Amino acid sequence: MEAKLIGLGVETFKIALYLSLPMLLAGMIAGLSISIFQAVTQINESTLSFVPKILITIVVAIFTMPWMMNMMIEFTTRLFDMIPTFIF
Repeated sequence: MEAKLIGLGVETFKIALYLSLPMLLAGMIAGLSISIFQAVTQINESTLSFVPKILITIVVAIFTMPWMMNMMIEFTTRLFDMIPTFIF
């Protein structure tokens, strides 16, 4: 019983990591690119780094939404199918 719950917790963390990874990577790459641009041009404006990162993250979230929804639906379906095994 405990092994199933621990496995479910690990799988939940993996799903959360998989779902957040595309947006985090896009934001990190955008932030790094903008930081390099700011260092080269010596422009020190905080909104220059914030706004593009937000926009890129939103665009990536929109494009990956179908994949994320399918992954969440499959996980939720498996979770609901496992409910009877957790009842004592």
